[in-house]
Amino acid sequence: MSATVTDAFRCRAARTPDAVALSAEQGSLSYAELDRWSDALAGELVESGVRPGDRVAVCLERSPQLVVALLGVLKAGAAYVPIDPEDPESRVSMMLADAQVSLVVGRFFAGYTTLKVPALSGGSTVELPRVAPEDAAYLMFTSGSTGRPKAVTVEHRNIANLVTDPNYADITAGDRMLQLATVAFDAATFEIWGALLNGARLVVAPPGVVQAEELGDLLRVNEVSILFLTAALFHRQIDVDVHAFKGLHTIMSGGDVLSVPHIRRLREVLPELQIINCYGPTEATTFVTCHRIGADEELGGAVPIGSCVQNCDVVIVDDEGRPAPVGEPGELWIGGAQVARGYWKRPDLTDEKFVRGSWNGERYYRTGDQARKRADGVVEFLGRIDDQFKLRGFRIEPGEVENALTEHPQVRTAAVSLRAHPSGDRRLIAWVVKSGEELDKRALKAHMRATMPEHMVPAGFVVVDELPITNNGKTDRKALPEPDWNSKSLYI
Repeated sequence: MSATVTDAFRCRAARTPDAVALSAEQGSLSYAELDRWSDALAGELVESGVRPGDRVAVCLERSPQLVVALLGVLKAGAAYVPIDPEDPESRVSMMLADAQVSLVVGRFFAGYTTLKVPALSGGSTVELPRVAPEDAAYLMFTSGSTGRPKAVTVEHRNIANLVTDPNYADITAGDRMLQLATVAFDAATFEIWGALLNGARLVVAPPGVVQAEELGDLLRVNEVSILFLTAALFHRQIDVDVHAFKGLHTIMSGGDVLSVPHIRRLREVLPELQIINCYGPTEATTFVTCHRIGADEELGGAVPIGSCVQNCDVVIVDDEGRPAPVGEPGELWIGGAQVARGYWKRPDLTDEKFVRGSWNGERYYRTGDQARKRADGVVEFLGRIDDQFKLRGFRIEPGEVENALTEHPQVRTAAVSLRAHPSGDRRLIAWVVKSGEELDKRALKAHMRATMPEHMVPAGFVVVDELPITNNGKTDRKALPEPDWNSKSLYI
């Protein structure tokens, strides 16, 4: 197994130079062309002063240039810091400063050297550094409970394990995988490197939001065979156009709990389609357990999150920090080849979350998720131990959203939680206590949009006199009043 992304890609390019590596609205690139183009960018990065171990931000919409940029940064020996072009500038500035980036590829940000992806040319004459499996490949920011996003440092070997000889899905050189996730969401890690390190074709979706009504045509025209969707998009697609999945051999989903009724509907319409439920946090490189749902499997009330990805390990741990008996609930700890290096510049948090098992001395990531392991080894997800939750595949720390809400002068205190809308989808709702007589909800939503990415902006606002509190002094989210979905005052 090639343990670096760059070596694995070069091997693919040498083996099948004329095979199509990626296709997009702008056209297609062969593996040899993508290799040369990314070499050219890597050479420009080195000439611009980028050194091994540096962080280089990449802020580009979905495009061939985005893939070239990620590969070029890795070839220059640096780690990429993916930035969603839709994120507010204040948040981006915080991330660029925290990651101490040496350069930005793509969009211009004041105070940083910016490099554009060069035109496709004959490659580079610059000597590029050697890359090691333990070198950082990317820093990806996740929501932070203190109100400050934190970056997870993922190494080349972590990515290489995720996509090399996967035991959870069949990926061959004849496959076509859609690249649909934003670059700042780690589903993109699987989409991009899962295709390119297996010799498959990466089909890059057009920039912007792809509506459920449009996805079917996109999949059919490009003959996509493997697709990953977050649970929310997966459910919506089944509701709007389940036949969109007809040409696929595998649909993968994760990032939230899968709906059993939606799975049943999909199996009725497309019984031959392989459906895989995936689970894993950013700290363990996209996903570490997967469950291939059997054609006749009785799911009961929930879809299991499955068994371990190759070379990974999951242990259910009791309150004493010891492995729990089979069938007993406990905290899910992740070990093995995909556990990230830790949190960038946060040694205290790294020590708290990345620990050694007292029973074997191995390194694990404590997920904060509750789960249990069946006698057959399959893991069942039981929910969060703390208040953290996921929406549309993005992890959200309520504290980060609540801190932003209370920074508005008209808000004294606030709480956020997910609530199920009558239509079936889950929405982020904010309950706010006013600091004075007035609350301008339009101004509050504008304030949130200026400071938070879109998935962390509440869909509705409920004004309350006080927030309910548990016996131990924490906000009692379960006791927050149900929103009046028919009230115009809920929405802005």
